Amino acid sequence: MSLNQLFAILKARWKIVLVVLLTVVSLTGIYDLIAPRKYLATASIMVDVKSPDPVAGMVLPAMMTPSYMATLVDLLVSERVALRVVRSLKLNENPQLMQQWRDATGGKGDFDSWVANTIGKGLDVQPSRESNIIAIAYEGADPAYAAALCNAFVESYIATSAELRMDPAKQYNQLFEGLNNQLRERLEKAQAKLSTFQQQNGLVATDERMDIEMGRLAELSTQVTQMQAMVSDSRNRKREVGARAERSPEVINNTLIASLTGDLLRLEAKRDELQTRYGDNHPAMVEARNNIASLRAKIAAESSRVAGGVGMMNTVNENRLAELQASLDEQRAKVLRMKALRDDAAVMIRDVDNIQRAYDVVQARATQSRMESQATQTNLSLLKRATAPSDISSPRWVMHMLLALFVGTLGGLAAALIAEVMDRRVRTIDDVIADLNVPLVGVMLKSADAKSSLLGKKMQPWLMRQQKTEALGAPQVAPL
Repeated sequence: MSLNQLFAILKARWKIVLVVLLTVVSLTGIYDLIAPRKYLATASIMVDVKSPDPVAGMVLPAMMTPSYMATLVDLLVSERVALRVVRSLKLNENPQLMQQWRDATGGKGDFDSWVANTIGKGLDVQPSRESNIIAIAYEGADPAYAAALCNAFVESYIATSAELRMDPAKQYNQLFEGLNNQLRERLEKAQAKLSTFQQQNGLVATDERMDIEMGRLAELSTQVTQMQAMVSDSRNRKREVGARAERSPEVINNTLIASLTGDLLRLEAKRDELQTRYGDNHPAMVEARNNIASLRAKIAAESSRVAGGVGMMNTVNENRLAELQASLDEQRAKVLRMKALRDDAAVMIRDVDNIQRAYDVVQARATQSRMESQATQTNLSLLKRATAPSDISSPRWVMHMLLALFVGTLGGLAAALIAEVMDRRVRTIDDVIADLNVPLVGVMLKSADAKSSLLGKKMQPWLMRQQKTEALGAPQVAPL
């Protein structure tokens, strides 16, 4: 269909277009007149996603995700917030709403949920695309009622958000409190066990006694080493004294033996002199020999005494070495026993320290969860509180009229085309050539003035098609 045909159809059926347009505009006007007046109350909330948590002291990464704002919007339109609004405004005690619920549901279902769903239909939540602002609007038949419900939704939403943060914290607080009590009991039992063990075995918390016993063990070990050297020396001296007593250093260095030996030498020299002068039987010679024999007996007795003293010293050293060795073994066993006890005590101390650390961690988490369960602050801030609107929000006269004009025009055009299809008429030269499929003989004009204008416009398409026909060798029909 060409534009000429469309304009011809509209020109012929303009009344249908006008009737449809007037009908749509009239119906829209009547609807706007009889439709109930509604008022739109608006409020806004800011969501702070960058400030740290006042209890945890850190920014939660979940707040930075794009789905966080969508979650907040879904929470705002949830039934939990609506039920809180119903209870806060005491709508569940309204007899008119009770009667409406009975008429609508026959008294079946939950009344509070029905009221929550009913008042939730007028709520509209729109998050900002480029900021953390949430716009909340409520549309109602009464301005004050719409403002009250809008503010109630905002307050209930903030309170519900705080509850959702506090409820998990309360559950965690109960969990941590139970763990805290269990760990406290375990810590008390472990400390009591450690104290009893230390008291029974004479252990103290410091290492002073262990240091003393280790020092005594080292001292005894040194004394044993020294005594072993002394025993070895005294044993060698005893052996030498037993084999050649007169050549032993003890005998040689003995002052009494040295004095007696000197006297013996003088007596022997005197004896030799007397023998030379008087002979062997002289009384002086006999006395000298008796004195020498007596002196030699004294030297032998003294040497035997010295040798016995060396043996006695060796015996004393060996006994002393045995005592020191026994003391060393006893001290070593004592140190090992104390070390074993201290190892057992160290295990108990580590158990106490581990339980103490676990108790401290749980205590800190319990304190934090207790603070979070009592914290009523949220990251939501009220920017604008709803007030009673002065202008109606529905029906919208201007928009409805523009829409009615647009829809009515389209509907009129569609109705004209449908009427034309149902009652087809020949209105242009193209209709004769294309639709009737017969040769065009001529065109009768209404007047001479129209002839000059129509011949140039209406006949021009026919002439062009005629030229194409002649080029193809088709029969020619001249217009009259």
